Amino acid sequence: MPVEWFASLDHVTQALAATLLTWLMTAAGASLVFLFRDINKRLLDALMGFAAGVMLAASVWSLLLPALAMPGSIGLPSWAVVSAGFMAGGVFLWCIDSFLPHLHVGFSMEEAEGIRTGWRRSTLLVLALTLHNIPEGLAIGVAFAALAAGSPSASLAGAVSLAIGIGIQNIPEGLAVAAPLRKDGMSRMKSFWYGQLSGVVEPVAAATGSAWAVSILGALPLALSFAAGAMIYVVVEELIPESQHDKHTHVATFGLMLGFVVMMVLDVALG
Repeated sequence: MPVEWFASLDHVTQALAATLLTWLMTAAGASLVFLFRDINKRLLDALMGFAAGVMLAASVWSLLLPALAMPGSIGLPSWAVVSAGFMAGGVFLWCIDSFLPHLHVGFSMEEAEGIRTGWRRSTLLVLALTLHNIPEGLAIGVAFAALAAGSPSASLAGAVSLAIGIGIQNIPEGLAVAAPLRKDGMSRMKSFWYGQLSGVVEPVAAATGSAWAVSILGALPLALSFAAGAMIYVVVEELIPESQHDKHTHVATFGLMLGFVVMMVLDVALG
């Protein structure tokens, strides 16, 4: 019964519901600060590597391959549309990365990126994870849009598996914000609050991406590849450097490989 009810919802509502779940998973990760004051940095690096692996696999199996399977638009072959969308997604995140003030996990305040501000460390950490979550929300939104458009390469199970995979990797992302703040002496409640706050953007990005992808004729392959490009940018620019920053390279690398396999299995088995 719940499956039939969920399938009967419109694509924007489905995307919102799915990303509310991923937001809760972010909150679940942040809530670990109620149990621990400090998190082993080696473990945190492994978890960040895991998150990177999930995003890499999701970009390929859930976004790029379905986009390539769709007919091209405006007289162009599918590979040309997908290539353009992929690069546009990377440029979009690069623009946000260049202007949005943010601080990556494990880095000092002097290494903050974007426009210089006097904002606190907690705000900059939340904005860094918010940057991660924009393409994740977009990816879920366009996956449900592809299903609504009747794309033969899309399925409800595939869109749900994407949301599950992103939700799983949101657990270490929520922890990655909350744990450093708790270690710096912030209260458990405040650390949790800032940790879960980064997930708020996912439902917004999902609803926007889902509505846009079906409102423009032929936009689906472009939207899917755009989300993939944005996610790959985040992985290479943000997640991998964060996971490798403290020289736990082997642990972080195997974490990435495990995350890749988990998302690949989820997508192939369920999708």
